[in-house]
Amino acid sequence: MGRNLQSGDRLRPVDLARGHGLSTQAIRNYEEAGALPAAGRTPNGYRTYTSLHAGALRAFLALVPGHGHQTATSIMRAVNQGAVDEAFRLIDESHAQLLDDRRTLQAVESALRDLEPTTAPEPGVGSEPAAVSGPGGTFIGPLADKLGIGPATLRKWERAGLVRPRRDQRTGYRVYDEADVRDTRLAHQLRRGGYLLEQIAPLIAQVRAAGGLKPLEAALCDWHGRLSARGRAMLTGAAELEAYLRERG
Repeated sequence: MGRNLQSGDRLRPVDLARGHGLSTQAIRNYEEAGALPAAGRTPNGYRTYTSLHAGALRAFLALVPGHGHQTATSIMRAVNQGAVDEAFRLIDESHAQLLDDRRTLQAVESALRDLEPTTAPEPGVGSEPAAVSGPGGTFIGPLADKLGIGPATLRKWERAGLVRPRRDQRTGYRVYDEADVRDTRLAHQLRRGGYLLEQIAPLIAQVRAAGGLKPLEAALCDWHGRLSARGRAMLTGAAELEAYLRERG
């Protein structure tokens, strides 16, 4: 290491805390967690910090918005222990997670674009009735044929909570209304994209809660904004971390 961590002007915990609107207890907590290097001590046992600690605090606080508190702490702890490669690995994992989140959003948007207005399938064949009274109602066989999948797949998706058809009171057959057909088509698109049922279920629930696809546009726009903000925060955190690494030598 190129310099003594305790060299330079002495700073009190309150000096570090004041500039960031933090409490002195927060500064002590960050030090104990390893986000800051160990403080020096006066003959009376009081903590003393230096400009290097101030740089570590700036880096840590800049990393939190992009990486989260836990990962930011782990990154700074690794740096302060001299395990810089481990810090870089943690940063890489965060970037990989962000990329995965972007791909998930793109898959959802692609699936939504591919959804055509739902209509009742053409009358089917077999033992089930092909249509039921009421607009947009259809049974499992015709719907499965329309999607090019088996009825067993639709039943599996129902057990996973992806679709919730009602039962015809007279025959006991599953009846899929327009919203059910929409949810099934969305699930089908996401499954073709490689997503697991447990990953798809919360997305379907969000579509239901939004009342359909149109209200979901605001949620998708917000999702875009949050990912962009997270990416920019990662850049800010990287700049402060690089400055801290240079100061450490």
